[in-house]
Amino acid sequence: MSLRDLPTLNALLNATSAFLLMAGVRRIYVKNVEAHKRFMVSAFIVSTLFLISYLVYHFNVGSVGFEGEGWIRPVYFTILITHSVLAVFVPPMAVITLYRAWRGDFERHRRIARWTYPIWLYVSFTGVAVYLLLYVFYPRA
Repeated sequence: MSLRDLPTLNALLNATSAFLLMAGVRRIYVKNVEAHKRFMVSAFIVSTLFLISYLVYHFNVGSVGFEGEGWIRPVYFTILITHSVLAVFVPPMAVITLYRAWRGDFERHRRIARWTYPIWLYVSFTGVAVYLLLYVFYPRA
């Protein structure tokens, strides 16, 4: 695996995280607490691996410019900006959410999870969208 493979790996990790999050939330709705716990911890681990890979890539490569022109530019930058702003909140919110569950403080866990889940899911999905737009549909020549 080389540095140029990391964006694809990152997109796969983001997609995996989104799947695990949705599966985990589905499990808690059917009262399967143990499966919910396993899916959510797995989503956290996968997202942590993503963050490490993302930082390694951008530390070595730097910023990658978007090559798309016309109507897609504002679409891309809207996705990128909302993704980037919300991504800052995911790690602390995820840690707090998991910590409250681990401590058995389920009322406070549910209160923050109602915010953590949709933000984390949005960041995971838009991470894949950014990858597709930047590296697949409008790659550098």
